[in-house]
Amino acid sequence: QVQLVESGGGLVQAGDSLRLSCAASGRTISTYTMGWFRQAPGKEREFVASITWSGSTTYYLDSVKGRFTISRDNAKNTVYLQMNSLKPEDTAVYYCAARAGTSYRFWGQGAQVTVST
Repeated sequence: QVQLVESGGGLVQAGDSLRLSCAASGRTISTYTMGWFRQAPGKEREFVASITWSGSTTYYLDSVKGRFTISRDNAKNTVYLQMNSLKPEDTAVYYCAARAGTSYRFWGQGAQVTVST
């Protein structure tokens, strides 16, 4: 089992930056693709970004490309999401997840990000 805990969320103004962290415990995540997802009020959860186990390949939701950066430190068993130039539409609960096989199997409890105008 993998336990994931997100941190770093908060209330910021449009244009500000935040860095989310996802600390894993229970076992190493060094062999997992890791992802970030978000869910805004009244909306379905959506994919935001992912990173392969080595960090060599990343994918992003189109609306966050150029603003968000996913990274990982396998030695620290931690994944990050650097969010720059935040917009009010980025307001959501952000979740990190670990992919085992073809599906994201392990999920964190989420971190609230609120961007005010």
